[in-house]
Amino acid sequence: MRSAEIQRDTKETQVFVAVGLDGRGDAQLASGIPFLDHMLDQIARHGMVDLTVRAKGDLEIDAHHTVEDIGISLGMALTKALGDKRGIRRYGHAYVPLDEALSRAVVDFSGRPGLEWNVDFRRARVGQFDVDLTHEFFQGFVNHAQATVHIDNLRGDNAHHQCETIFKAFARALRMAVEVDPRAAGVVPSTKGTL
Repeated sequence: MRSAEIQRDTKETQVFVAVGLDGRGDAQLASGIPFLDHMLDQIARHGMVDLTVRAKGDLEIDAHHTVEDIGISLGMALTKALGDKRGIRRYGHAYVPLDEALSRAVVDFSGRPGLEWNVDFRRARVGQFDVDLTHEFFQGFVNHAQATVHIDNLRGDNAHHQCETIFKAFARALRMAVEVDPRAAGVVPSTKGTL
């Protein structure tokens, strides 16, 4: 099983992430931010990865550091679990609707970090969660997963639905990208021979 654990401790947060890429979608989540746990559960279930997240952060200030550092730690765990990326599909894409909302995510484990973010949330918060932090989560992820990720919320009137379609689409694209390609066993999916 392709798996990894990361413990990342700073003066602002202590984050533990464990990921199993060939999992069943099991999740054990305790970020201290209920809405984020709900979104991380989408990554596990729809990405078919086993995911454990335990975090303690300076939530008395706000959720920014915790959300960003979980994204960073997840990116680090993915990088470690993928190793040299031999045999993976590398690319993944998905469209996911939820009622009126529709989002698209495209992932490339290229070895080059880049986030293209085209999201216009209809309101600033879902409950107590600042939706701008979704960008911080994905920026932290791409920087440390060394991945290119394009996320587009194509439509939506409900910010909860917008967020949820983003995370579900990302999960489905992630699942496709990290899957082992039976036609390319042991091959690095790049003409350069490395990623």
